[in-house]
Amino acid sequence: MITMDIAQRGSLTLTEFLYSQLKERILAGKLAPNQKLPSKRSLSSHLGVSVITVQNAYQQLIDEGYVYSVEKRGYFVTPLDTGIHDMPSPKKIPPPPQSSSSEGRPERIPPQRKALRLQPDLINLRDSHIHQELFPFTLWSRLMRKVLQDSKDRILSPLPPEGLWELRLAVAGYLGTFRNMAVEPEQVVIGAGTEYLYSLALQLLGRHLRYGVENPGYQKPARIMEEMGVGWTPVTMDASGVTVDELVKQQVDAVLVSPAHQFPSGIIMPIKRRQELLAWSRNQHQQRFIIEDDYDSEFRFTGRPLEPLFSLDSANARQDAPRGKKMGQVIYLNTFTKTLTPSLRISYMVLPWNLVRRFRQQLGFYSCTVSSIEQLTLARFIQEGHYEKHLARRKNHYRNVRDSLILQLARSPLASRIAISGKDAGLHFLLQVDTHLSHQNLQQRLEQAGIQVALLNQFFHLEAEASRHPVLVVGYSTLKKEQIPLLVERLCRALHP
Repeated sequence: MITMDIAQRGSLTLTEFLYSQLKERILAGKLAPNQKLPSKRSLSSHLGVSVITVQNAYQQLIDEGYVYSVEKRGYFVTPLDTGIHDMPSPKKIPPPPQSSSSEGRPERIPPQRKALRLQPDLINLRDSHIHQELFPFTLWSRLMRKVLQDSKDRILSPLPPEGLWELRLAVAGYLGTFRNMAVEPEQVVIGAGTEYLYSLALQLLGRHLRYGVENPGYQKPARIMEEMGVGWTPVTMDASGVTVDELVKQQVDAVLVSPAHQFPSGIIMPIKRRQELLAWSRNQHQQRFIIEDDYDSEFRFTGRPLEPLFSLDSANARQDAPRGKKMGQVIYLNTFTKTLTPSLRISYMVLPWNLVRRFRQQLGFYSCTVSSIEQLTLARFIQEGHYEKHLARRKNHYRNVRDSLILQLARSPLASRIAISGKDAGLHFLLQVDTHLSHQNLQQRLEQAGIQVALLNQFFHLEAEASRHPVLVVGYSTLKKEQIPLLVERLCRALHP
């Protein structure tokens, strides 16, 4: 039986303490691969904690890939061998069939859709806007006035290329507290949007490298690479995300991934795959890098946030002896556009120490693209604890909207013809539809019904790739609860045989 001293948990909750203890023992090899763990009831009785505490700890370990469950048999330790040779080939997502001639060939980069017929009650499931009532206007304006009163010299001074120290310090503190990332302000670079930071990262690592992008995936990085003349290739995923076999096959030098919640598939990369990816990046004969986009990791609705690749890499990175700094292979990106508002173009990039000096030498001539007033306001917003409270409110709001939408879909006439996946994180989920309609015809019906929504086939980088059945990428960040009955009614009408 597994024994631990609950009295040593300090400020951790019982669930957090149990989760961390089990995780440490798995990583240390004290719990062997495929070893059966105690049942929830027996472990709770042995430790003197509730069954729900053990259940929540086990579920977090399952979500992160440290543990797997077998129905009617129990919980087992996941083998975490990170060697990339002689690995069994993972089960890949079956290649989608060719699109029917009635649909034509979907372009690798989806074209801008024609403007929809003006409708006052159009339901937008595509764009990431924010409702007026969700943004703290009063608080934000008060903080901005304080900045204007107290920081005149800072506002009028030239901006350093990496951004203002105050915001970089606030970001580093936030990442340390809420993402368990050991980050110093010197490693943080502030920029106006993730697209801008992508371009900086590509210049920093080098245009001569061959980059891999997830397929299907976020389209803008590929477009940025094309405009910059950078070589890139789509990388096929399996049910756990990007595979090392595919990276080796495509002769990729650097890869762009979003392991916490892949867009648009919703895949959460388990710990075994993340360790394999890091092992690939630490090749002794070839310098390889990972660009980790953690774009909406704050909106995880079950369990703790997953540990970023950046943290896993830093924990095992070799040390640069003269400076005593960790040498890493992962560049971390995140943004405030999802958590605050898209119009506030503030994102940030965290560099491993071995790239900090290179950034200053090669890209230090750039001017920071975010105004000092906005940077100082956001820094106060974070440091005074407002950002944490704002995230909690937003998370509760989105969870309620998501749960209400899924419940009403389950009670609708569509219930037997749909399947939902990827709902436990991020601000979208996938809705697979059993219909005879082609992708193009379904899109037209939805638009005619007053629903603006993207289809999964629009996010494949290669031509003629599509899902066997149409899959809707349902983004609910702009959806109001009172709109949900109308949305379900319109979906039923659009999908009527």
